[in-house]
Order: sequence, then C-alpha cells, then structure tokens
Amino acid sequence: MILQIIGAFIAIFGFSILLEIPKKYLVLAGIVAAIGWSIYLFSDKMGTGIVFASFFSALTVTLISHLFARMMKTPVTIFLIAGIIPTVPGAGMYRIAYYMIMGNSEMYSHYFTETLKIAGVIALAIFIMDTIFKFFMKNGIKQNSLSYTKRKMNKRK
Repeated sequence: MILQIIGAFIAIFGFSILLEIPKKYLVLAGIVAAIGWSIYLFSDKMGTGIVFASFFSALTVTLISHLFARMMKTPVTIFLIAGIIPTVPGAGMYRIAYYMIMGNSEMYSHYFTETLKIAGVIALAIFIMDTIFKFFMKNGIKQNSLSYTKRKMNKRK
C-alpha cells in the first residue's frame, strides 16, 4: 500500500510537469494525489467498494485542493486536476472498449455502469465540496475582483 502511495506521488509529480504546473506547486500537487490515493486504498480495504472509495477520495482531494489553493493564493484547478487523476477510472474505460470489441456484452455493460457510477461520484464530490467552500466564504468576494475594486472606489468619493 505504501509503494502505491509513493507511486501515485511520483506519477502525479511527473504528470504535473507535463501539465506545466508552476514548479513551486509540483510537490503539493503530488501530495494531494498521494493523499487522495491513500484514502481510496484505505476505503477499498475497509470494504466500501470501488464507487464509494472513489467518492471519498475525490471528496478529500477537492478539500485539500481548496485548502492549498487558499494558502498559496492560486486557482483550485492546479491541485484538483493533478490530484484527481489517480481516481479517474481509466482501467474501466479500457475494459469497456476491450469487451465491446470482443463482443462480450455482459462484461461490457458491467464495466460501463461501474465506470459511469465512478465518474458520477467524482463529479458529485467535487460539486459538494465546491458548494461547501462557496457557502462558508466570507463576503464571497476576492480582493482582486471587480466588485471589491468598485467598493473601494466608492468609499474614496
């Protein structure tokens, strides 16, 4: 399990270079992915199943991505895209194509529904965590936004 977590960190660190993430965020992106993958592995070991393990992993990745983005004052997507990669059901998509070509409709439909469920819970987890962060943000205004600038200009008049 530890080797898989280290592997996730190294893989996402390298993939982040391909995504052209700024150098100062490469290690953090790898940490987000490693934590997300460890939650996935731990949840799967606890018997929750692949779909719920993906949900908990995506929820954790989104939470940590928001926290790192706020601490580093950078967009959430820098950490979120890199961190969510290990959870994406790439093997399921491969199996769908393989069993479709082989003509095995039973296995094709099984992996198709499983992959759709995983993709759905990943999207749901991202939506839930984004909503929570937007709900608890004070004023909902960033300091560099246009409305903040207008408010400062009105105070000067």
